[in-house]
Amino acid sequence: MTSDAAALDVSDLAGRQVTVAGLGVSGVPAARALRGLGASVTVVNGSDGEPQRAQAAELEPLGITVRLGDGETLPEGTELIVTTPGWKPTSPLFLAAAEAGVPIWGDVELAWRLRGADAPPWLAVTGTNGKTTTVRMLAAILEAAGLRTAAVGNIGVSLLDIVLGDEPYDVLAVELSSYQLHWAPSLRAHSGAVLNLAPDHLDWHGSMAAYAADKGRIYEGNQVACVYNVADPATEDLVRAADVEEGCRAIGFTLGTPGPSQLGVVEDILVDRAFVADREKQAQELAEVSDVNPPAPHNIANALAAAALARAFGVPPRAVRDGLRAFRPDPHRVEHVADVGGVAYVDDSKATNTHAAEASLGAYEHIVWIAGGLAKGATFDELVLTAVKRLRGVVLIGADRALIGEALARHAADVPVVDLDRTDTGAMAAAVREAARLARPGDTVLMAPACASMDMFTNYNKRGDAFAAAVHDLASGRVPDDQ
Repeated sequence: MTSDAAALDVSDLAGRQVTVAGLGVSGVPAARALRGLGASVTVVNGSDGEPQRAQAAELEPLGITVRLGDGETLPEGTELIVTTPGWKPTSPLFLAAAEAGVPIWGDVELAWRLRGADAPPWLAVTGTNGKTTTVRMLAAILEAAGLRTAAVGNIGVSLLDIVLGDEPYDVLAVELSSYQLHWAPSLRAHSGAVLNLAPDHLDWHGSMAAYAADKGRIYEGNQVACVYNVADPATEDLVRAADVEEGCRAIGFTLGTPGPSQLGVVEDILVDRAFVADREKQAQELAEVSDVNPPAPHNIANALAAAALARAFGVPPRAVRDGLRAFRPDPHRVEHVADVGGVAYVDDSKATNTHAAEASLGAYEHIVWIAGGLAKGATFDELVLTAVKRLRGVVLIGADRALIGEALARHAADVPVVDLDRTDTGAMAAAVREAARLARPGDTVLMAPACASMDMFTNYNKRGDAFAAAVHDLASGRVPDDQ
């Protein structure tokens, strides 16, 4: 990002040549917003499929130029780029912009700059895993407190649509990815949380240090609270490095007994020792562990982080309990699909990296694990070492399954492993049948792949759907024709 990025203001955009990098959920609202400000807008997008053409047809009548099939060439005269998430800083378009001295904003940066004088505060959440669940929990708690709110951002709801819409809000629950934070230098949240840090998206960021630094941007300028994970010291390090407003506090969350200025768990009760009159001597009960759905350890941590942000905003304890009770997890996030023959089948297709898979593997006692896909450069030794005592058996699928198989051979040689040498979508049905053969009553068949899905499926949702369909076929006794 050039030094001109901070100097340029949204009030200066009328008549300027602005390029939007990418279409989709973020790019279309950005292009509309910029055109509404009087800018001359060109959208560039590397793909040229039917969805992109439909979006182009939506924008072109507004006087917006859409260039499909070429996301590398910087349009002549560009004075500002507004990018959607995912575009690498090393992309040819951005390298050309840097050489030309053209500033780059993210869509979140644009939304932040377009906020009105009475804009609602942002309670912001990032982390390697658990972001969406935590933001939805936070929104449920805020709603239980009678506040007008929405879960927005990387969750699939454009911040620009919210900022420029007519709906009034008291506060926003905002999910932010490392990509979005990288391009949002002006963001100053009411309070922010980093849930955890583990290697992910390193091909985009270039290093773990750069990835962590982008996550840490969520704390910059925080007004009330910087929420960190006591079990992950790297998150507290980010708090220490942040430049925050006078009086902003560091608030920890822990699955153990909380210290002063922390939220934690005491005898299956979620308690607050941060937002009480006497932090040394008092603790406020917030909810029971059984109020969290599902009450797996990583999900309790999510609930504590959401509660910390809500309490930082002044939400009363009862609303925390009521919000957690009302919350229902999204599909494919430790989702119980069915019980078949005394065996529970759980879909955690969203566990696309080892950190997420470790969390879900830690939630069950005896597991038949379905794993594999695209490893994205990950290694699996540490994950296998953590889970080995819980594994009844393993079924491997996907392009990089051998990497998991090698880790199992090194650290879990006694655990039965079925290696399905196929990457077609029908492999999931075979995987479920093999898992059922390995499982005993009381076990859990857990599909937590620890890998991305694109070798076999369009996305993790489709992978989870295939797992659920295979489980339901198993329950009904159906066997797919091609198996």
